[in-house]
Amino acid sequence: MVLGIQPFSDRSADGGPRLDAEEEVMRVERGAAVALGRRAPESPGTLYVTTRRVIWLSDTEAGKGYSVDFVSISLHAVSRDPEAYPQPCIYAQIDLGEEGDETDDSESESGEDEELSKITEMRFVPSDPSQLDSLFAVFCQCAELNPDPNTEIEEEEEEENSWVYSDELMEGGMDWQTLANPIGHSNGDHDLARNVLELHINDERFEDAEELEEHRNCGSNGH
Repeated sequence: MVLGIQPFSDRSADGGPRLDAEEEVMRVERGAAVALGRRAPESPGTLYVTTRRVIWLSDTEAGKGYSVDFVSISLHAVSRDPEAYPQPCIYAQIDLGEEGDETDDSESESGEDEELSKITEMRFVPSDPSQLDSLFAVFCQCAELNPDPNTEIEEEEEEENSWVYSDELMEGGMDWQTLANPIGHSNGDHDLARNVLELHINDERFEDAEELEEHRNCGSNGH
């Protein structure tokens, strides 16, 4: 998986983008412009929102186009503030990953693709501003189909590292090795898990001993 904005020129016979298997077009917005970083907007083209990515194809240059996967879009929002941008648009922040290097968005003839991969924001400008809300809704729908894989990994690790022992399990005398033990599983230190359980048990015994001592003292005072 390649993060960031990528050049796109793979068109089908009808002029639309050639899609991957199981990828579907969810929205087509004609007459839409795209602005990359601080660059001036491109001449109007056609915007395709698919189940996997956003593709923009120029209407005037057959070989010109851009694509960005939804997993690379860390934020998208409707922008209508003329102080932020002169035209109403969909604003998107682009995640370049850990290896991404934010630099000036200047274009060079010898390294245009390299500069393209370093752009951290883009704007999609529809010809009809009244379409912004419906376009944004499609962006949201497709973004939900492409969750951040790093977030899923973190959630799985949090679930594996959660260890809670109920009172019923402790009182039932269940062997600690039969319980889910992420501490032992993640770093191989089974003794640590055993010590944690033994500490819990010893604490309970200590509390029982204190209660017994209190009862004895009360009994002595009563005599």
